[in-house]
Amino acid sequence: MAKSPFRQRLNDILIDISWGQIAKKYFGKSPSWLYHKLDGIDGNGGDGHFSDAELEQFKGALCDLADRIRRVADSL
Repeated sequence: MAKSPFRQRLNDILIDISWGQIAKKYFGKSPSWLYHKLDGIDGNGGDGHFSDAELEQFKGALCDLADRIRRVADSL
């Protein structure tokens, strides 16, 4: 299966992040839920893109992770 356009936008960080941990920590969902969202499908193969609220939450999760990484790097 080809990468979704949304997943392609994440290509630079795709293999460097534990998406399963993002799903659990920031959404309280299963890893498969997030993988389906990244692919733009629901669990049954239909359309399942992020809602506007989920997309804002996803952006916040990535920003929080970036901030946490920066704090650790700055402490070294």
